[in-house]
Amino acid sequence: MAIANHSINMKLFLTAVIFTLLITPAFAQDTVKQERFSFHFQETTITQFKPAFNAPYTGLNSLSPNAETQTSITSTFFGAARLWKGAEVYFNPELSGGSGLSKTTGIAGFPNGETFRVNSVAPEIYIARLYFKQNFEWGNEKDTIQSDANQLGGTKSKRYFSIAAGKFGMADFFDNNNFSHDPRGQFMNWALMDNGAWDYPANTRGYVMGLYTELGQPTWTLRFALTMVVTQANESTWDAKIAKANTQTVEFEKRYTVNGQKGTVRILGFLNNGKFGNYDQAIAQNPKAPNVDTTQAYGRHKYGFGISADQNLSKDFGIFAKTSYNDGHTQTWFFTEIDRTVTFGGVLKGTSWKRSDDELGLAFIGNGLSAPHRNYLAAGGYGFIIGDGKLNYAPEMIAELYYKINAYQHKLWLTPDYQFIVNPAYNKDRGPVNVFSIRAHVEF
Repeated sequence: MAIANHSINMKLFLTAVIFTLLITPAFAQDTVKQERFSFHFQETTITQFKPAFNAPYTGLNSLSPNAETQTSITSTFFGAARLWKGAEVYFNPELSGGSGLSKTTGIAGFPNGETFRVNSVAPEIYIARLYFKQNFEWGNEKDTIQSDANQLGGTKSKRYFSIAAGKFGMADFFDNNNFSHDPRGQFMNWALMDNGAWDYPANTRGYVMGLYTELGQPTWTLRFALTMVVTQANESTWDAKIAKANTQTVEFEKRYTVNGQKGTVRILGFLNNGKFGNYDQAIAQNPKAPNVDTTQAYGRHKYGFGISADQNLSKDFGIFAKTSYNDGHTQTWFFTEIDRTVTFGGVLKGTSWKRSDDELGLAFIGNGLSAPHRNYLAAGGYGFIIGDGKLNYAPEMIAELYYKINAYQHKLWLTPDYQFIVNPAYNKDRGPVNVFSIRAHVEF
């Protein structure tokens, strides 16, 4: 019966995609004008392999020391419509399936940004985004916006205020980086798609219910979001006690040029409130087998900040750097178990070898934990991503190298990728780990 239901879901999703492809030409418009409807599609498949590695012990949330191959797939249908002046609505049904290595456990900076911590590997369809947005614009300076996924083509004032409400992804609006943000087309590691220590609000598939506002000016943008919180770490049920369980996120973005080359700096701050567990209290209650879930109580908080910068050095080469921090006293609730992180790297286009649409990217990651968090894991505690039963602590160090190939007319991209991981899950008794990947990405 389960197989039959998944087959029906696949047929319904494919029917919706085919219907979209048929009607899209009817709504196609010159993107300089205000596009009324927008339809786009993406599918990303990532297959990853790791050889066996050394591990004298393995816990419930450890990366398996055996050789392993896993594949993930996501398919997203992006629909958008302009309702009236300044009003837009967005709807994204999505299908995802497959699994990350070792059921997406055992590495804090996990190597596949397209996989989730879900119980089933069978493909499932769900609503990724459904939100309404209202823009208020003034001034004569205009930007030309090209039609894209969740972006209606047309013109937009450089001075505006917008407000959005509904279901969306925080990464749609916050913590962007021109070279390190999108696991479908850039680096694949979790700590490179977002600032790792930002425990950004989301359900288990990466989406959230909330309110988002943005004030835009020609050289800077200020953003703020107020969102809901799930009832348990890495789960999907929303906590109805919004006064006690909520998050606030603010970000300031400054755009500039250096020697005619574009650059951006973003400064982010966040405060998460909810029924979180406390690491120190868990150890005090049970020093030999602490369980942070048993200490959950309303009135707990997690706060932190992130800084992200990117800079073009030429038309073909750019560099980036990020750093982030959270206080690390309460349990990780949404994203991954990183309390401090530093990342940096660069991306080079293939113009010099006559492949101008190809990209070569190299990045380095250093992840760390707060003292309460590392003490909890060393005592045998488990989070929802990591936990080896004990811990010989050392920072988690990762390097990632990819080469993205324009395989067919900017619609099909193929990317071989290699990641080298030292001290997986902050444990120098385990590893190092080598992860080899191939990504196929289709978009139109």
